[in-house]
Amino acid sequence: MLNQEVYAITKQLNDMSELKDLIAQAGAQMEKTVEHLEEALARVRAGKANIKILDGIMVEYYGSLVPLTQVGTVTVPDAKSIVITPWEKGIIRDIERAIINSPLGITPENNGEVVRLGIPPLTEDRRRELVKQVKADTETAKVSIRNARRDTNELIKKSIKADNTPEDVAKDAEADVQKLHDRYIKRVDELFAAKEKEIMTV
Repeated sequence: MLNQEVYAITKQLNDMSELKDLIAQAGAQMEKTVEHLEEALARVRAGKANIKILDGIMVEYYGSLVPLTQVGTVTVPDAKSIVITPWEKGIIRDIERAIINSPLGITPENNGEVVRLGIPPLTEDRRRELVKQVKADTETAKVSIRNARRDTNELIKKSIKADNTPEDVAKDAEADVQKLHDRYIKRVDELFAAKEKEIMTV
């Protein structure tokens, strides 16, 4: 009798451990989604100088493509300009070409020493377009977070059937997944609100 009780307790602890792992995996997936969104939003030009808009621009350097930020010093002397000082003057034209060929939409100025980017003010229409783009990015992130919740809940249900996990343990696990979901959806909403404000502030 005692052995049966010990077995039952051990099994329940194992079930709980498995469910905790599932919840942790869901949390990690949701966190990754939010980090990806943060990176995407940082690249959206909001009318103010921000070196993050250079992320993703690659420069040819000794036959290899390397990130622009790894071939020189990037500074923001004021709210309307970015200055790139190449570590080697010989690649200044390569930096200029990489910026021109990028989707940035800014024409660089090259004085032979540095590459200067003047950040043009955004029109009202362009601001609204950017807000739509940001909204689409945040909606994609929300879908990913909801999918993580759905997939995890399905795995919890399978665990109940396969391992005879007690229903109250499974319900607690689903409640924890919902809390995670709500927390990350709130973070996405906060990121959108902050970026929208940044874009629309003249």
